[in-house]
Amino acid sequence: MMFGKSKKKMAPTDSDLTELDEKKQTFVSHLVELRNRLLRAIACVFVILICLFPFSNFLYAVLAEPLLAHLSGSSSMIATQVASPFLAPFKLTAFVAVVVSVPYIFFQAWSFVAPGLYLNERRLALPLIVSSTLLFYCGIAFAYFAVFPLIFGFFTAVAPEGVTIMTDISHYLDFVLKLFLAFGAAFEVPVATYLIVRTGVSTVESLAAKRPYVIVGSFALGMVLTPPDVISQTMLALPIWILYEVGLFMCRWTKPEVKEMDDDTTDT
Repeated sequence: MMFGKSKKKMAPTDSDLTELDEKKQTFVSHLVELRNRLLRAIACVFVILICLFPFSNFLYAVLAEPLLAHLSGSSSMIATQVASPFLAPFKLTAFVAVVVSVPYIFFQAWSFVAPGLYLNERRLALPLIVSSTLLFYCGIAFAYFAVFPLIFGFFTAVAPEGVTIMTDISHYLDFVLKLFLAFGAAFEVPVATYLIVRTGVSTVESLAAKRPYVIVGSFALGMVLTPPDVISQTMLALPIWILYEVGLFMCRWTKPEVKEMDDDTTDT
């Protein structure tokens, strides 16, 4: 009876060990660089927070102005918890510090991933980072200057007779921060639309054909992300739809340029 010869395991050569060590060193160096980038971003947020902390009460007064402008003389904002007069302004200041630090945070993220990108990917990523940051700021500004006066005017106008409106400062802060994030994310629709087309997930024609679904989805998101009133839901749904059309327009406008870029990369 014949038995097959057992295969002997080959011992790793010096070149294999050297290659393995290089991979480990590269992985560790990436982790160290990622840690340094994160620490720099956190340090930036912390420094801005320290600088803004003396103005915490002022920042909260500015944030509360859209509501206070519609309150009657007998109405005011209250604090129902002992630590709320300190925690609510501090929480707002921390949020403002993060928002102000967004460009630097994105810069650290860009510096970390840029060495691994191709030249055409770098040309695409940097404008997208800048535009997404500006659109997020525009969403917050739109919520503060356009949405808040309307919805707070509506809420105070529909209050039953004899009811004094006295809003808790912590609940008010949670309410407006939720709207800030909702509108900031909604204003990223053009960037998302452009990425879907640019990466080949879909085409401009296919996205344009799905316009009715986008409109219905916009109002559905408005119902989920905003308070249960028609005004705020509509003011979130309409920008999503309009910005979706802006994204489609940008895709059509840049289509020849993108095609030319792809041809150039193919030839090389």
